[in-house]
Amino acid sequence: MTPKHRQPPVAQHPFLHPFLHPLLHLLLHLLWRLFWRGLSALWLAMAPTLVLAQAPRCPPMPEPATEDAETSTHDHGMLWKLSRDGHSSYLFGSLHIGKAAWSQPGPLLRQALDASDAVALELDLSDPEVNRALSAAPAAPLKLSEALQKRMDAQARAACLPEGALAELHPLMQLSTYQMLAGRWDGLDPAYGQELMLMRWARRHERPLIGLEDVADQIDALIPDDPVQALTDLREGLTQLEKHQVRPMLLKLAGAWERGDLPTLARYEQWCDCIHNAADREALSRLNDGRNPKLAERIAALHARGQNLLAAVGALHMTGPHALPVLLRDQGFEVEPVFPLAH
Repeated sequence: MTPKHRQPPVAQHPFLHPFLHPLLHLLLHLLWRLFWRGLSALWLAMAPTLVLAQAPRCPPMPEPATEDAETSTHDHGMLWKLSRDGHSSYLFGSLHIGKAAWSQPGPLLRQALDASDAVALELDLSDPEVNRALSAAPAAPLKLSEALQKRMDAQARAACLPEGALAELHPLMQLSTYQMLAGRWDGLDPAYGQELMLMRWARRHERPLIGLEDVADQIDALIPDDPVQALTDLREGLTQLEKHQVRPMLLKLAGAWERGDLPTLARYEQWCDCIHNAADREALSRLNDGRNPKLAERIAALHARGQNLLAAVGALHMTGPHALPVLLRDQGFEVEPVFPLAH
């Protein structure tokens, strides 16, 4: 019998619907129709109200990042140098959750930051308008049955969130938050996501933050227009949480990112067990590859203004034939890997 103070063991062969992986975008946006992107942003937007309970059934709260230790001993993820028009920018493959050891930039990332005069993220979460738009109710709210609401409430308790903390968010955004917070049992926390680390660094070093995307575009990609499809996504996502099928996926994704293992990330569709039909494949393509052309154009336009940019985008956007490094090369950039050197 499982002790009450311990989380049940994770399943060994998870099935994850595409909704749970965008970056995963969130991610690392880490999961699919999910939210590796919108999710880390939501965590930031809601952070002031998410007071995690200190109880035996809850994972430990993240330790606040220290301001004195500004560099980690190791680089994680992947970084490219982008050269064009006589100056250079950088492209960083980020992860929307992380470990405490990843809460400071490694030495090579720190050098890239020092050489940059602006930091560009998928969304500029320092902008109050962005945060308001993220937390605004959608135009077509999703009505839940009493049984479905009880399942949602159970996941809020399992995530150690105060009652009603996410009530103003769309149910699929709530689900994405619960999915992301499941990683806390394994030391993976949105509080240690790379976007938060880069925001702290930019604030300390007085670098401007720039958004690469619009909130409306991200929300449109995450929330289906069809309420029937939205309810299907919600039920499937809840089932995955209830069967403890999310943590293994988060662990594999985070491990590949930590090693800078682009080949494993590029095979995501093969090992995620999340692509079962043409609709799943189209959704993944829209959430990942479909956003890359605009991201590449935005990075190129900002660079063309003369800015030396450090642009951070979820790591799955760095894979496949429409990967950001490929599209930026097509935009005339010389794209040189900084770490890891062998992709």
